[in-house]
Amino acid sequence: MVFSSNIFLLYFLPIFLLAYFITPQKFRNYTLLLFSLVFYAYGAPDFVLILVASCILNYFVVRWMAATVTQRKRKLVCALSILISLGLLLYFKYANFFVDNLNALLGLAHWDAIPWIKVALPIGISFFSFQSVTYTIDVYRGTSQPSRKLTDYVLYIMMFPQLIAGPIVRYSTVAQQIVERKTTAEDFVAGFYRFVIGLSKKVLIANTLAYYADYAFGMNSAELSSGTAWIGILAYTMQIYFDFSGYSDMAIGLGRMMGFRFPENFNDPYTSQSISEFWRRWHITLGAFMKEYLYIPLGGNRKGTARTYLNLAIVFLCSGFWHGAAWNFIFWGVFHGLFIILDRLFMLNVLKKIGKIPSAILTFFVVNMGWVLFRAEDFSSALGYYQALFSFRSGGVTGMTAHVWVVLALALLFSFITMAPKGQVLQDKVFVHPYTKKSAIVMAVVVLVLFVLSVGSLFVTGFNPFIYFRF
Repeated sequence: MVFSSNIFLLYFLPIFLLAYFITPQKFRNYTLLLFSLVFYAYGAPDFVLILVASCILNYFVVRWMAATVTQRKRKLVCALSILISLGLLLYFKYANFFVDNLNALLGLAHWDAIPWIKVALPIGISFFSFQSVTYTIDVYRGTSQPSRKLTDYVLYIMMFPQLIAGPIVRYSTVAQQIVERKTTAEDFVAGFYRFVIGLSKKVLIANTLAYYADYAFGMNSAELSSGTAWIGILAYTMQIYFDFSGYSDMAIGLGRMMGFRFPENFNDPYTSQSISEFWRRWHITLGAFMKEYLYIPLGGNRKGTARTYLNLAIVFLCSGFWHGAAWNFIFWGVFHGLFIILDRLFMLNVLKKIGKIPSAILTFFVVNMGWVLFRAEDFSSALGYYQALFSFRSGGVTGMTAHVWVVLALALLFSFITMAPKGQVLQDKVFVHPYTKKSAIVMAVVVLVLFVLSVGSLFVTGFNPFIYFRF
């Protein structure tokens, strides 16, 4: 089940909200947990018991670790807990990749391939695993106490607003909110507004641009005109942002409706003036996770320049591999890691000298080139697409409609609006609360129109891909 589906919008969500708010305050966590399990089981019934079992096991392992006195034993139990979380991720997400590559090497040596049945990927396994790891390490470090109730821990891991695609929420961020929270009328209204804004970003913008991105990347690269290739990657650049940030908005909004405050996950990333800044604005919770639980433990920038660059390379290699078990994702991570290192070497000084607008344009260009690796089916397809981009092949832009042109223009406008005079003020009026009486009325009308248009679009098209489900 996805948020941007009529079964969720017209059936699951209204029934859940009714059940949740008629449940006495002290029992609402059980209602939320029950609906979260139903939500996940609807889309992945074969995996829900595995994930719940791993939660139960990890809960008791972490409590064992917290009760352990000797440091050496605590480390061993901590490693066991992390192994449980990452073991699931490694098996379900990467087993096929490793076996396929091993069989390719065996084939080159003219040896028999290893018999293997493809492993299905549970939706949201990466986010599930990372949140488990944050819980374990935070308790190990003493920054959080272990959850007192098993159901509270399972709820933290499997809460349906952020289970499938984040944001990645640290246990210390919501531990107290799980135990005790209140939902005010303002919280509910602001959360619903945020949810509908995210829904419209996903359905009205990302889904529309997905048609053209699929069209461009689905063509034979030898027949792809340069104009179509450029508009295709621009459409995908906008699609992935409005798709993923829209989902994050919906998750944050749903949490707010129940009294949770989830961390922000995006902050106008395409206005960045360097790749380093881009990664402070894009998928913010993943960047924070990588910094806190990988980069700093590796030594961060505390062990000299060469080691700093090596640590950055490892982090972005892992980031690329986290996004997908394929070589093009690995190269995408290496691509961004290279530019992060170049920033530290000299690029930040260069970008500062050329000014704000040129820096943002150059950074946006680099990000677009990276998305080619991310979107292509494999590395060879990415190379073919790059060739189409820079071959200056004639043929114009094919396959575009007036509707797609308008949506693409709106996507670009919304992505860069904060760079315009008073653009940040205008955006803050939508996302910063509390609303004034006048702005609340305006937002209510806008939200109602967007909701009707989004639901109507889902009924008409039935086309509803979601990029980060496969991660």
